[in-house]
Amino acid sequence: MKTFIELKSMKFYAYHGVSKQEMTVGNYFIVDISYSFPMDKAFLSDDIRDTINYADVYAVVKTEMGRPSHLLEHLAERISKALKSAFPQLSFQKIKVSKLNPPVEGDMFCASVTIEKSW
Repeated sequence: MKTFIELKSMKFYAYHGVSKQEMTVGNYFIVDISYSFPMDKAFLSDDIRDTINYADVYAVVKTEMGRPSHLLEHLAERISKALKSAFPQLSFQKIKVSKLNPPVEGDMFCASVTIEKSW
């Protein structure tokens, strides 16, 4: 059995991008995360101490979103490393970072980068 915790559509206003304008003006970003770890103890105990609390995961993501990056690739990898460092028991993570209305000629909802890792 595979079980995941998912945090969907975490929305942040942040300053990531290649252009000076993006780094100055900012933009909205959406972060989606799925993660897994051995959950047997949490299944039985019903105790928050036996899980990876999604409020704590959100706090890690929020911290990383507050540190500007030029590339979404760099940002997604930084989030991945920070989560694994904070929660070494992670056995799987999938992180998707999306920039809403990226500065391109044309109408585009978002540009995204997704990283998936298993340990």
